[in-house]
Amino acid sequence: MRIVIAEDNVVLAQGLVLLLREDGHEVVAVTTDAPSFVEAVLEHRPEMTIIDVRLPPTFRHEGIRAAQQIRALIPGQPILVFSQYVEHTYARDLLQAGGSIGYLLKDRVARVDDFLHALHHIAAGGTVMDPEVLDQLITRHDPITTLTPREREVLDLMAQGYANAEIARLLTVTDRAIHKHITNIFTKLDLPPEDSGHRRVLAVLAYLSR
Repeated sequence: MRIVIAEDNVVLAQGLVLLLREDGHEVVAVTTDAPSFVEAVLEHRPEMTIIDVRLPPTFRHEGIRAAQQIRALIPGQPILVFSQYVEHTYARDLLQAGGSIGYLLKDRVARVDDFLHALHHIAAGGTVMDPEVLDQLITRHDPITTLTPREREVLDLMAQGYANAEIARLLTVTDRAIHKHITNIFTKLDLPPEDSGHRRVLAVLAYLSR
């Protein structure tokens, strides 16, 4: 994949570049501020973008706003938002925009396999939320509180982009058990059968719109 990165921490940026190149990707641009990121994405039209939430000059929400700007200019552009913090409002708004979106906390990059799995899932049109982001957002909305601990665990893995068979393997249960848990999740979140094909994403996002 061709990738554009926006990260003002030079050490982290270079670490991402090395990691991505080792995985066979091409980093076409590394920027340190939001305007340069937008310009680079419009110029290179990459298959994936990675951007920090907090960028110069104020180190508040420049990155997430740039991500929203890019999605307005290039609908469906895959974006992985990287942050040290859970920005609840901006995370909700960005995730509600649709697929090809991810929100991971920076310490996630230390788990290389999970990070690369998330990257490929986002590029393929999926939505990925860091479990801590998901947990913090869940506690702010009521519908998810009706789920059992196991259903919450399954939803966490769904949000990370894992398929049913992968979830079954990770939780050491049968595929049938996972199917039952997911069916219960859909039912409790009032997601009708005709939404098949999108219900996995809707299950993650349903509480955000309640």
